[in-house]
Amino acid sequence: MAALFPSLRGYRPAWLRGDVVAGFTVWAVLVPESLAYASIAGVDPVVGLYAAPAALVLYALLGSSRHLVVGPMSATAALSAAVVGGTAAAGSADFAKTTAALAVVTGVIALLAGLLRLGFLAGFISEPVLKGFIIGLALTIIAGQLPKLFGVPKGDGDFFEKIWDFATRLGRTDWRTAAVGLASLAVVLALGTLVPLLPASLIAVALGVLAVLVFDLERKGVAVVGNIKSGLPPLGLPGVGFTDCLALAGGAVGVALVGFAEGLGAAKTYAARSGYAIDADRELLGLGAANLGAGLCSGMPVNGSLSKTAVNGGAGARSQVSGLTVAVLTIVTLLFLTGLFEKLPEATLGAVVIAAVIELVDVPALVRLYRMWTRRLGRIYGPAARADFIAAIAALAGVLLFDTLPGLFIGIGVSLLLLLYRASRPNIAELGRIAGGDRLWVDVRRRPDAVTRPDVAVVRVESGLFFANADRVQKAMRVLAGRDGVRAVVLDAETVPFVDVTAAEMLADLRRDLERQGVAFYVAHDVGQVRDMLRRQSGEERHVYPSVDSAVQAAEAGSDS
Repeated sequence: MAALFPSLRGYRPAWLRGDVVAGFTVWAVLVPESLAYASIAGVDPVVGLYAAPAALVLYALLGSSRHLVVGPMSATAALSAAVVGGTAAAGSADFAKTTAALAVVTGVIALLAGLLRLGFLAGFISEPVLKGFIIGLALTIIAGQLPKLFGVPKGDGDFFEKIWDFATRLGRTDWRTAAVGLASLAVVLALGTLVPLLPASLIAVALGVLAVLVFDLERKGVAVVGNIKSGLPPLGLPGVGFTDCLALAGGAVGVALVGFAEGLGAAKTYAARSGYAIDADRELLGLGAANLGAGLCSGMPVNGSLSKTAVNGGAGARSQVSGLTVAVLTIVTLLFLTGLFEKLPEATLGAVVIAAVIELVDVPALVRLYRMWTRRLGRIYGPAARADFIAAIAALAGVLLFDTLPGLFIGIGVSLLLLLYRASRPNIAELGRIAGGDRLWVDVRRRPDAVTRPDVAVVRVESGLFFANADRVQKAMRVLAGRDGVRAVVLDAETVPFVDVTAAEMLADLRRDLERQGVAFYVAHDVGQVRDMLRRQSGEERHVYPSVDSAVQAAEAGSDS
C-alpha cells in the first residue's frame, strides 16, 4: 500500500478543506473544457466527461505529483483526432470506439515504459521543440474552431487550407452565432485576466445556455450541443480488433510522448514550488493508468494539464484529494447535470477552446529563442548557432504543414540533427597565457592580451571527442603544427569530457604523424575518461601531463617522460 497514493503520505486533516475547495474550483473549469476538448478529438462532447473520473483516480493512485490534474487536453485531443482519422470515418461509431482504443493503447505503452524505467525519454523532446509544437498545435486548433465561432461551414486540410477556406466563407457568417461566440470569447478572456480565480469557462457556458433559452436562439439557427447522454459511461474494452490496435501503436507512442512531456513539465513546476520531488518513471505509470482507465470507460486520451494544475495549486490544493474530489463531482455531473449543457451553443464551446489555447501561442518565447545568439556562436556554428530557435520553428512548421504527429517528429529530428551538427563543429581555441599571479591559459580570441608561444601551440577543444568531430579536430591541430617554428602541440583536455575509440585512434595517429615531422604531441590535464581511453588505445601514458604548464615544460625540455 505504501507504493499507492503517494501524494497522501503524511496527509494532515488541516489540508482537507483546501483540497476540497480546490476540487470544486477545478471541476468548474474541467467540465466545460472536457466538453470542448472532446469536440477537438472529433467525438461526442460527453466523451470528455467519460474520460475524466477514471483518469483522475488512477493518476492519484500511481502518480508522484500532489498537484497535477489529469484529463482531456488540447494537445492529446488534436493528436487523437489525427491518429484516429487515419483509420475511422469522422462522426461514426467506429471513430468513438477507435478513440477509446487509442487511449487504451496509449495507456499500455506508457505503463510498459514506466515499468521499464524509460522516463528519461522525455528528454528527447527539448523545451524549444515542445514550445514550437504546442504553438503550432494551438494555431491549428484555433483555425479549426473559427468556423464554429462564426457559424460557417468547416473546411479540411492543413492550417493554411483551413484559414483560407474560413476566409472565403466569412461572408456567410451567421450574425447571431458570431455574436454569441465573440461575446463568450470576450467573457472568458476578460474574466480570466481580471478575476483569474473565477471559473471563467463555466460562467461563459452558463451565459451561453441562458442566451439560447431567453432569446430562443436554437430556433433562429444558432447551433447547440444537443442531446448529451446522462449516466455512467459503458465500461469495458472498446470493441476494436487486436490488429487495429496494433495499427494505432505508432500514433499512441506520439500521444504518450507529448502527454508525458507536457504533464511532466506541469508536475515539476508545482513540485518545485512546494518543495517535493517528481519521479519521471512514476509519472509514466500514472499517465499510463489514467489513459487505460479513460479508454476502458469509453473516453479519450488524457494527459496532465498545466492550466488546470495552475488552478488547482492557486486554489490551495495540497494533495491528490483535490483530484479525487473532481472525479466525484464529474460523476455527479454525468448522473444529474448533463441536461444543463444540452442548450450550450457550439459557438460558446468554440470560444472556450480558443480561449484555452490562445495563451499557448507564445510568440515572445520564439523571440527569446531567436535572440539567444552571439557573434562568437555564429562564427563557430554558422546558422546552427540558433539551433533551439530552428528546432522550434521546424516543429511549428511541421504541425502547420504536415499535421500534429509528423510535426512533432520533424521537430525532434531537426533538434537531434542540429545537436549532432554542433557537436561535429566544436570550438577549437588556441590558448595563450595571461601574465600575472595565476598565469592562466585562455582563448586568444577572447583575450587579445594573452601571449602565445612561437614554438609550442596550445589548443583546447570545447567538446567531447568522437567520430563526428575527430577529423575536424585533427585538421585544426595539423594546421597549428604546420606553422613555422612550432615543435610541439599541447592539447588541453580539461574541457573534453569523453573520448570514443575513433577519436582515441585519431589522437594516436596524429601523435605518430607529427613525431615523424619533428613535432611532439602532448595531452594536458588528467581527465579520467580521456586518460582511461588513451591508455587502453595506446597502452602508455607518457604523453599525458597533469597541467598545460607541465606539458609545455616537457616540450621545452624535449622530453617524452
